[in-house]
This record gives sequence, structure tokens and C-alpha cells, in this order.
Amino acid sequence: MQVVSSGIQNGKFLNKYGKRGSQFTANGMPSYSIPFEIKNAPKQTKSFAVVFEDKDAAQVAGFVWTHWLIADLQRTSVLENESISAKDFTQGANSWASKINKFSIAEASAYGGMAPPDKPHRYELYVYALDTKLNLKPGFRYNELHFAMQGHILETAYLVGIYDS
Repeated sequence: MQVVSSGIQNGKFLNKYGKRGSQFTANGMPSYSIPFEIKNAPKQTKSFAVVFEDKDAAQVAGFVWTHWLIADLQRTSVLENESISAKDFTQGANSWASKINKFSIAEASAYGGMAPPDKPHRYELYVYALDTKLNLKPGFRYNELHFAMQGHILETAYLVGIYDS
């Protein structure tokens, strides 16, 4: 299985998907989501789960920053900016709802764009092919997704791109 994104060029995410973009929530969270496509998934896949995170954030935030959580995705592509309109997958709460930013779970249950404060960060997209639907509720947290997937992961795909500070 493989995951690719047209939002990455020359190893870097395009500006529009983060703090140098032009679309933000009322509280300033970048909200123009990245596109991606899943290729060669196992035939027995019933759904996909997606985690988009920034491990480099641990140096400044004190934890790995989760930018997007998706459960029960049943198609192999997500278009750019689809986080704000898609109704056929469930989105969990990103780290903008942490004690640092104090966003509501509702506002942070979507794509929360890249905004590295100190240096270029590496952003990782993990896609998990699952043998079931997880049926998580909107606003689920990463730990809920992690434990719900256990015993159901058929295959994993990964990509990484840089976003400059």
C-alpha cells in the first residue's frame, strides 16, 4: 500500500495547507486540508484510518502535535480542503484542542493546519487499512483511534513532507 499527496512538491507541503495559507477558522487555525490518495490497498480493506502529525512539535509543545484524525474513510482519495465539507468519514479532535490553544472539540475536529513556530518541521501522514469500520464519534481523540484499530490493521502507508516556519 502507498499514500501520495499532490500537496507536496520537492519534499515540501505547499504554503496553502498551513499558516501561510488563506483559509482559517474564526480562532485562527489553518483549515485548508491536504489532499492524498491511497494506492494498492489490501482487497479485504473495509475502511481507512488516517493520522497526520508533527513529531518535531514535541520540542516546543511538549508533545507530538496531531493535525488531523480520520476514521471510517471508505474511499481511496481525499481532495484538498475536503475536511470542511466531507460527510462520509469521521474526524477526530486535533491538538489545537489542547491546553496550549484551548480550542473547542467541535472546532478542532477537522484538519488543523501546519504552523511550526521555530524551524521547518516534518509532517507525517499515516494511513491504516483496516478490516472493519471503527464507528467512532466525531471529536474522538487519538488514543481512542489507536486502541480501536488494534487487531484490525491490515497494512500501513506513510509519507512525510516539510513545512517551513
